[in-house]
This record gives sequence, C-alpha cells and structure tokens, in this order.
Amino acid sequence: MKIGVVTFPGSLDDSDAIRAVRIAAGDAVSLWHGDADLKGVDAIVLPGGFSYGDYLRCGAIARFAPIMEPLIDAARGGMPVLGICNGFQVLCEAHLLPGALVRNDHRKFVCRDQKLRIEDASTPWTSAYSEGQEIVIPLKNGEGGFVADDFTLDRLEAQGQVVARYLDCNPNGSYREIAGVRNERGNVVGLMPHPEHAVEALTGPSTDGLGFFTSVLESVLAA
Repeated sequence: MKIGVVTFPGSLDDSDAIRAVRIAAGDAVSLWHGDADLKGVDAIVLPGGFSYGDYLRCGAIARFAPIMEPLIDAARGGMPVLGICNGFQVLCEAHLLPGALVRNDHRKFVCRDQKLRIEDASTPWTSAYSEGQEIVIPLKNGEGGFVADDFTLDRLEAQGQVVARYLDCNPNGSYREIAGVRNERGNVVGLMPHPEHAVEALTGPSTDGLGFFTSVLESVLAA
C-alpha cells in the first residue's frame, strides 16, 4: 500500500512521517508541494512543520499549493488523509475539516508528552485503537488551540467527529479539550499531537502513535 507524505517548503516532520509509514510496513511515497500529481497513492499524510514559513497564517499559503488541488478532490472522493499539526492547520484552511487552529492561550510554544483519549475508533486512521483508549504521544506547537463556534462544536460532538481529546491538562486552550477531529465521512482526520514521533521505543515516549499508520494500511487493504 502506497502512503504519500507531502513536503511543503518549511515542512519539518515529513521524514519522520515517512519513517513511521515504513515501520508500519507501508510503502512511503514522497509528494512535492509543487506537483499536481498524487503518484497513485492510496492515502496521504500532511506532516507537521511550518509550511511556507507560516506566513499570513499557519497553513493559509500551503492550502493553495499545486498538490492540494488533486488532494482535495481525492479527499472528497474518500481517500484517507491525515493532517498532523501543521497538516491539521492546512486541512482546516482547505475546508476539508471544520474549525481552526489559533495561537496557544498561554502564548507560549509547548513541547511535551501528552496523554490523549481516542474518542472515535471508526476512522481509517484510528481503527487499530479502541474507543476510550488512552495513549501518550508528543505534542509541540505554538498555534494548536482548536476553536469553532458553539454550533459547530455541538455538531462535532453529536456526530461523533471528535477523534481525540486531551487528558490531564489542556495544553493550548483547545475548546472542549479537542486534540483531533474528522470530517463527516470519516476519511479526513486532523490531529495536533504527533503520532509519527511515537512509533519506536528507543526514541518516543511510547509506541502509541504507530496505530495511526497501521490503521490506514488495514483500512486500505479492506476497502
């Protein structure tokens, strides 16, 4: 199974995402922001970092990169897409996910091992987990506060579109402790913490993040 990982100018975690895909036994394919070609991949990861230097607003320029046009079409057609941190911001800017990510409420960059609860294990990216499962993966962001109006938040809760929620503390002021959401169809997921940094016992706080990558491989095989 081919899992594409997009590199934008300023991407920081694309190599880590590629490594995570390979550890999960997937075939990682590098995708360049300037190409309007998805190279026949079965799923796509938008990694963390600072695409286009975060100028204007995080993800605001990346949303218009040539690669995004076929990516948006593929996502609307059902292809699994995961946005991690900056990738989550890009997906919100592209209107593939609801809400927005704003500066942390304490106005400081945060870097820590973060406990999460998986709220929705029905997506192609979370099927390896069980609902209510608690995991620990790294979190690192300056603009990770998830916000939306009350109507949108109530709809996300009612439709089960909250994928993960922060536990023990709210590290960035996200409304309702939301760490990740999905679209209505469930194939597009955004997550502010970094599962790609928790796939090996040697370097991560756990291997809890590996499930995001094994999940999508199993989902693609089952499709």
